Amino acid sequence: MKDYWQNYIDGDWVDGGAGRIDVINPGTGEKLAQHALADAADVDRAVMAARRVHHSGVLSDLRPVERGRMVQAMGRFLLENIDDIAPVLTLEQGKPLWESRIEVEGAARYFEYYGNQAETVEGRSIPLGAGYFDFTTYEPFGVSAQIIPWNYPLEMTARSLSAALATGNTVVIKTPELTPLTNAWFAYAAEAVGLPKGAVNILCGLGHEAGAVLSAHPHVNQIVFTGSVQTGIAIASAAARNVVPCVLELGGKSAAIVHDDADLAAFENDVRWGIYFNAGQVCSAMSRVIAHDSIHDELVERVVGVAKSLKVGPGLEQLEFGPTMGAMVSDAQRDRAVGMITAAVSEGAKIATGGHKMNIPGAFLEPTVLTDVTPNMNIANEEVFGPVLSVLKFNTDAQAIEIANGTPYGLVGGVFTNDLNRATQAARQIRAGQVFVNEWYAGGVETPFGGYGKSGYGREKGREALWNYVQTKNVAIKLKG
Repeated sequence: MKDYWQNYIDGDWVDGGAGRIDVINPGTGEKLAQHALADAADVDRAVMAARRVHHSGVLSDLRPVERGRMVQAMGRFLLENIDDIAPVLTLEQGKPLWESRIEVEGAARYFEYYGNQAETVEGRSIPLGAGYFDFTTYEPFGVSAQIIPWNYPLEMTARSLSAALATGNTVVIKTPELTPLTNAWFAYAAEAVGLPKGAVNILCGLGHEAGAVLSAHPHVNQIVFTGSVQTGIAIASAAARNVVPCVLELGGKSAAIVHDDADLAAFENDVRWGIYFNAGQVCSAMSRVIAHDSIHDELVERVVGVAKSLKVGPGLEQLEFGPTMGAMVSDAQRDRAVGMITAAVSEGAKIATGGHKMNIPGAFLEPTVLTDVTPNMNIANEEVFGPVLSVLKFNTDAQAIEIANGTPYGLVGGVFTNDLNRATQAARQIRAGQVFVNEWYAGGVETPFGGYGKSGYGREKGREALWNYVQTKNVAIKLKG
């Protein structure tokens, strides 16, 4: 582990004009390293480098298959270095080492998928009669600014970086200040596969400083952001002043509707992954379970069993896949979650298990299950972003849908039932960009992901995401008789 990590701008490793920032290991509470902190001048230098490369045509003029091969090679580079990357990810973010390895593999998968898609972005001809030849073509926007969240710093960067490069854009990445270290491997990968200097720029900076400058920069052509609603609104407002398109993923308060005919034994695994993976710090986490009255008590008993079965501790002690959970990303995030639990209890909710920070060094919170939660409580409407599951009750299908759709968010939803008709009706009625039936997190890199309402707009993942990174040009040719 290096003591000091630099930013990567125009092919060089450089210090930051704003000094340095401490990176804390949430598994111990101790300082892990320092990272260079970018200022406005650093951001401008990175954007102008990316702009220069884009205008040169060195990426956009390549035959797409060649560009795609470079993107695929970046993914292979990550896999080849997984033994170095995963421990750093665990140390800076807090997740178990086996979860970190899954994240590295997931990041590599994006490069594989979008590298394969590079040569499939095709236009079409439009018949205008004998006197004309008309066709469309897709062109990259230019400089893609990508502002990355701290919960999946490697995978979220890969998701947008791979699609942007596959379509011929250049990129400026602002890493999360809490977890900036592992993004360095994207710079190493870019160099290893032969991308030109300035095609990929990676800098760490504070959101209200470097992030604000980047989102408002006049030479940024497209913005990708994952984070809070408040910050998303600020970024979209800055982008609008420059008439720049955005892709915004702004979190959720996702609900799983569990009917009386659901397989509750199987559902235990969905709870394990849905709310306790990455200590619940997942935008699409199963933060609410809406259970039918008739199976409520059994369901609560089962999910409490899942929570109690988890061994919680420092991520580097959790090497192998299993019933383990790591730290939250910081003491501040942990304390915010504890505060929301305390407020929920004051409103009438009951703690079935957990609910307290742990008496060990680091940002640890007990896996928590809350019962007697009602739709009007704050805990049922605001994102906790921690290992906290709220259980609500319903009597009728219509009531379940009403509760599920009762928040401003609409990222994902789920329904668990053996009745195909009921599942299909629920999938139509749930107001969310992605609906899971009988398996939370069903799907993959191939399936489009994004939100309704305050969960944002635009889509990541799948072929649909590619259209966020290109603009359509129509060419109409008048033929001579």
